[in-house]
Amino acid sequence: MIKRIPIAALKVGMYITDLNNDWIPHNTQRKRGVIRNEETVEKIRAMGVQFVYIDAEKGRDTQDYETASEVDKRNEDALQNVGEHKPGVAAKVPLEQEMETAKGIHTQAQGLVDSFMGNVKIGAAVDISPIHKLADDLQNSVIRNPNALGCLGRIRDKDNYLLEHSVNLSVLMTLFGQHRKLSADILHQTVVGALLHDLGKILTPDNILHKAGKLTQEEFEVMKLHARQSRDILLATKGIGELTVITAAQHHERIDGTGYPEGLKGDEISIYGRMVAIADVYDAITADRVYHKGMTPTQGLKKLLEWSDSHLDAKLVQEFIHCIGLYPVGSLVLLESGRLGVVTETNDDDMRLPVVRVMYHTKFRSPIPVTSVDLAKPGNQDRIKRAVDPKLYQIDVDKFLL
Repeated sequence: MIKRIPIAALKVGMYITDLNNDWIPHNTQRKRGVIRNEETVEKIRAMGVQFVYIDAEKGRDTQDYETASEVDKRNEDALQNVGEHKPGVAAKVPLEQEMETAKGIHTQAQGLVDSFMGNVKIGAAVDISPIHKLADDLQNSVIRNPNALGCLGRIRDKDNYLLEHSVNLSVLMTLFGQHRKLSADILHQTVVGALLHDLGKILTPDNILHKAGKLTQEEFEVMKLHARQSRDILLATKGIGELTVITAAQHHERIDGTGYPEGLKGDEISIYGRMVAIADVYDAITADRVYHKGMTPTQGLKKLLEWSDSHLDAKLVQEFIHCIGLYPVGSLVLLESGRLGVVTETNDDDMRLPVVRVMYHTKFRSPIPVTSVDLAKPGNQDRIKRAVDPKLYQIDVDKFLL
């Protein structure tokens, strides 16, 4: 049986199935195996982990636990409760109309961020004005239709993670900021901060930054330096606003003080730092990496809820879910009819009724003609039963997002 136990109950001889530390996106510590000494237990505690999952059939047991299924049910109930609220950002133009523009912006964004980071790395003169224009273009696209860049953000290349993550984070921060009705200037500064939040990684040695295997504790400490280095580089860059620096500097800080680089707690972290932390964790844990298989969007949202009030701001987590939807773009969902569909558009009025692109029937175990179905359309009686993992049906979600 898989059990979730508090870190205080972790003992030598237990078999860990998941360190529950995906909130540390750069950690590549081994996540499974028997705890063989107290030193390992202390290392896990030092990472700020409050709960771990153990397999009681493979190692030492404890009576201080919740079953994994009980935890998942609690997270699912919390997610459904959030889903009863009205969504955040409404589309102003059809998805098809915005998609071509969004593709150009998405491609340009990766190129600009790559070029900017490259120039900083070699000490060349940098011009921040194209980044400011890019931030405006991203915001305008999201205002017109947030689903376009949302679809593109789900199509990932694990070997291009750094650039895609920066662009996706800026899109998520645009959605989040608009939902929270930030002023135009503040929103712009935070989006620029999201675009350049990983700038400090240009100073991280390649053998650590691109290491496919386990990072040593010493290597992980080097990796953590990038947040402070991002701050310092931005402080020295002309044309960068104060909130841009704060957004980049605080994206790894955590409410309980277990984050970095400063170990800030609670209100010591700015509202923008708390917002970007949530968006950063969500994008990181739902992306395929060289060493990490991404969660589904719904699994990612449930993890955010699980980490609320410890690592992440609980109120802001709920607001984040409001603005990206109960079933974010790219989610594979099982309908009551037995059909499977990929969510391509969220619903402006009810996040439980998105537009889905159906392609498979589970009752007949066979593909069906690909059709877009608006679950909110009058007369449509089909509803989402639950989100599912594409691996269960060997479905490549990316094929149905464009």
